[in-house]
Amino acid sequence: MVWFWVRLCVLLLLSKWGVVSSQVEEVFHGNNSNLEAISLMESMFGVSAAAAPPDALMVGLTLIQGAAAKGAVCLDGTLPGYHLHRGYGAGGNSWLIQLEGGGWCNNIKSCIFRKTTHRGSSNYFEKVIPFAGILSNKAEENPDFFNWNRVKIRYCDGASFAGDSENKASGLQFRGQQIWEAAMEELMKIGMHHANQALLSGCSAGGLATILHCDEFRGLFPGSTRVKCLSDAGLFMDAVDVSGQRSLRNFFNGVVNLQGVAKTLPSTCTSRMDATSCFFPQNLIGSIRTPFFLLNAAYDSWQLQESLAPPTADPRGYWRACKLNNVRCSSSQIQFLQGFRNSMVNAVRRFSTSKQNGVFINSCFAHCQSERQDTWFADNSPTLGNKALAIAVGDWYLDRASVKAIDCAYPCDGTCHNLVFG
Repeated sequence: MVWFWVRLCVLLLLSKWGVVSSQVEEVFHGNNSNLEAISLMESMFGVSAAAAPPDALMVGLTLIQGAAAKGAVCLDGTLPGYHLHRGYGAGGNSWLIQLEGGGWCNNIKSCIFRKTTHRGSSNYFEKVIPFAGILSNKAEENPDFFNWNRVKIRYCDGASFAGDSENKASGLQFRGQQIWEAAMEELMKIGMHHANQALLSGCSAGGLATILHCDEFRGLFPGSTRVKCLSDAGLFMDAVDVSGQRSLRNFFNGVVNLQGVAKTLPSTCTSRMDATSCFFPQNLIGSIRTPFFLLNAAYDSWQLQESLAPPTADPRGYWRACKLNNVRCSSSQIQFLQGFRNSMVNAVRRFSTSKQNGVFINSCFAHCQSERQDTWFADNSPTLGNKALAIAVGDWYLDRASVKAIDCAYPCDGTCHNLVFG
């Protein structure tokens, strides 16, 4: 499950450092183990903040000092943290909270490794990170949220802020739920309780966390506060992979059982389904009471690489070229992916009929489009119905217009910024 994030970091950094594709290919497909590949990538490129454009707003880290007393700690027992840039003017009492993404760990070995990285220990958190896309402080880059209080909550538990367990023998704390609660308590204390508008968002594993915690977030505020939620690339489907198995279900089963997630999942789901099924958004979105916006690429790059055609399901590498570049997919592979898209569209059909909900599903090979400036709001950013993503989200949040945008099937959309890995 680490492969996609390694490739994505490489993709975003290649142009800055001029690394040739053969060097990347050696890391991805050479004799390195997954863990060695991550270490090599970090040594080649440094932390993600190093790739920020020169004019990006850099925001400092704050650790939640009282969190340990509440049992709210990262995998290794260190303090959780967040980055906050204060709002001003008309946005001074509006708050946008973004839950960081970054995969999961589903067994002791992967969680032990994870706690030696910034995904499992605040000892490795970047001291400053760039705020771009939906977190940008520039009106020309983020027209509706630029002057809000904008917060990024760091992800260091490995279960989408939902675990509640521990493994003392391995020195692992699975305290995602407590981290969520401690972070919300901290933000309310420093001013969020005055909010007249609030938006909870997240990308990937953070997008799943937004789905899990949206109604809890709504409950923090009085009824007079406008509260809504946005999940970007968090619609992980319980899909059949290219070998006929369910790779992601098997993986999520490990996450749920190892980290004690079952006890924190919505009872509206667990009363009728098993816990692993209730970690899949398609079984949760219909029960969310708070206005919700689903943003997803119909051919999500992460799900293609790690759920639909992971190496375990494709040992001979038949899907390798297609995963690196969508233009290299065969007609039969595209047909398989169209089936995946149809499943996603069907999964949101009932959800989209609610007047309060919004949908933006574009037919792109992408992942986390709200975090990247080029896909969030730029001169050539992706559009649906001639409307850029940032405008669509703003229209929905501020009740300027209803947004129910589902793209036609690939390859009809010429505005996509498809991720290409080789």
